[in-house]
Amino acid sequence: QVQLVEAGGGLVQPGGSLRLSCAVSGIMFSNYAVGWYRQAPGKQRELVARVTAGGKPTNYANFVKGRFTISRDNAKNAAYLQMNNLQPEDTAVYYCNILVGSRAYWGQGTQVTVSS
Repeated sequence: QVQLVEAGGGLVQPGGSLRLSCAVSGIMFSNYAVGWYRQAPGKQRELVARVTAGGKPTNYANFVKGRFTISRDNAKNAAYLQMNNLQPEDTAVYYCNILVGSRAYWGQGTQVTVSS
C-alpha cells in the first residue's frame, strides 16, 4: 500500500520560512519522481515543483521565483520543499504526489498559512 504523509506546515509571517516533508512508504521510492502541488481555497491544484528519481529539481512554477527548493533523500524515503520569503499568496494546502504507472498517489496535505 502506497502512502504519502506530508508534514511541516503551519502559520508563518510574511517573509518567513517553512520546510515541508513528504514521507513515502509502500514503493521503491528511489525509482520515482516526486511532485509538490498546492491548492488555495477556491482555486485549482497547481504544480509547485518536481524532483526526478535521481534528485534533479525540475518544473519549478513561475511563482516560485527562486524562493522554494525541492529536494529528496532516497535513503530516508522522503522529499522536501524548503520555502523561503513566504507571502500571503502562498497560503494553501500543500500536497506531495507520486505517479506510479498511470496511477497518481497523493498525501493528505499540509496547511500553510502566511499571515501577519
